[in-house]
Amino acid sequence: MKAPVQRLSGRIVDLHGRRIYPGTVEWAGGRIQRIIEDARVREKHCIAPGFVDAHIHIESSMLPPAEFARWSVVHGTVATVSDPHEIANVLGVAGVDYMIRDGKRTPFKFNFGAPSCVPATGFETAGAALDAQAVARLLARPEIKYLSEVMNFPDVLGRAPSLMAMIAAAKKLGKPVDGHAPGLRGKVAARYAVAGITTDHECFSLPEARDKLKARMKILIREGSAARNFAALEPLLKSHPAQVMFCCDDLHPDLLMVRHLDEHVRRALRGGADKFDVLRCASVNPVEHYKLDVGQLREGDPADFIVFEGGQDLKVRRTYLRGELVARDGRSLLPRQPSKTPNKFKARPRKVSDFICRVGSPDPATSVLSPSHKGGISDPALPLNLIQAINGQLITRHLREAPRVVRGAIEPDATRDILKIAVINRYAPRAPVAVAFIRGFGLKAGAIASSVAHDSHNVVAVGVDDASLCAAVNLVIKSRGGISVVGRGREAVLPLPIAGLMSDLDGRVVARRYTALDVAAKRLGTKLDAPFMTLSFMALLVIPELKLSDRGLFSATQWGFVPVAG
Repeated sequence: MKAPVQRLSGRIVDLHGRRIYPGTVEWAGGRIQRIIEDARVREKHCIAPGFVDAHIHIESSMLPPAEFARWSVVHGTVATVSDPHEIANVLGVAGVDYMIRDGKRTPFKFNFGAPSCVPATGFETAGAALDAQAVARLLARPEIKYLSEVMNFPDVLGRAPSLMAMIAAAKKLGKPVDGHAPGLRGKVAARYAVAGITTDHECFSLPEARDKLKARMKILIREGSAARNFAALEPLLKSHPAQVMFCCDDLHPDLLMVRHLDEHVRRALRGGADKFDVLRCASVNPVEHYKLDVGQLREGDPADFIVFEGGQDLKVRRTYLRGELVARDGRSLLPRQPSKTPNKFKARPRKVSDFICRVGSPDPATSVLSPSHKGGISDPALPLNLIQAINGQLITRHLREAPRVVRGAIEPDATRDILKIAVINRYAPRAPVAVAFIRGFGLKAGAIASSVAHDSHNVVAVGVDDASLCAAVNLVIKSRGGISVVGRGREAVLPLPIAGLMSDLDGRVVARRYTALDVAAKRLGTKLDAPFMTLSFMALLVIPELKLSDRGLFSATQWGFVPVAG
């Protein structure tokens, strides 16, 4: 039986012709049959291509793909370019397969990549490893659209054979290669790009972005939960609109309930950028760059489009995917679907004594870990190598501060905002606890912990004392993954049973519980906009300058471990 023709009239936004005109869209069987220009049409709403997030980790929404789709369509998103390396670091290829299968349960257009860095470095413990052969096999699959962010930029610059083999496999298949190289400038950025890297979403300054544009890379303007670079890179919308795309990278569930790329579009329009350029950055540019099967509101295209009202205060009213109405006036029409809960979590509860950092190790060069792993420092007069977390950024600074020593152990000093940070290997029952010190979280009491800890997703925690750290970590361990808050007589946890990264609950429930934990953390004193998102990046070694893995304190600048003090 022939599919019935459906029609929708309004102001047609033709992004290829750069014009808006009254008309009617006709579609059947999921594809646009005709677009008819008709001056008699009086409807004022606009019909435009749907939005495409050019780089996002679905796992960071704490929702599996099918549930993520339910809520992103409300904001006009019809597709994502999704790097599944979070779950791949936990479960390997089986994790990538899980994301693909779960995403196929909806009409939403997930476009997954082959993770290039599992694990991200050799300085941490992950749950899986993907070598060049495994990545090449993934790239050969039609549902894998690109090589995911190549974040081990030192190996790219050094032309490491394994990584170059992955890039070569992608290029042979005509699939793009995503970049991840924060801070690279000038000739170094050019050397990175010429290896075959086509994009970067890690620029945190305009000069850096311009250097990468000169190297013929495309720049993804990111505005997520922790990393917010829109303000710094906004001028590119006027100077290089054809080389720009929008992305969130990481978006926690509280924000997903209220915004996605629609907020990028509103901010860009309010900033005075050309409306056609802005909408192309949100749709056409990623579709063309990644060769996606996503409609662009042309005859013969898939019927993926949105209906919106307003100019600078754009409001998405309806979202269509494959001709199906999937969201209307802020309400998702996609059904709730229960998800399976694959996981890998072997860590056992810890003791308070596991978190002590003692003075007295005879070898400061090995003082990157706790006492159970040669830890402590040899001289209490040696300054701490201190991580400085920065609100709204994934990068950190490397500071030097005098330690507070009490009864032979280095202690946090909340009066100076010097807190203790710990990372616990989740893949072994009793691995040593790595400890160091951090500024920027501002807690006055208690601790927070999370098994969302990029990229290996061990358990990371920050706290004002060892007892609170231990309690927060044990809440996560007992849940086999989650985020937790401990302090001032209260304890709370949001379990994340899907790989220790995602919940199997309704997205609204996850958002409410996440928000409650966020509020609880802020009541303990933190001034960070997104403390759990910031916490999750304190173990991401490939982002400068100083981070902590389960094996110790790591300097991305020196590309090696450094002692806690010395």
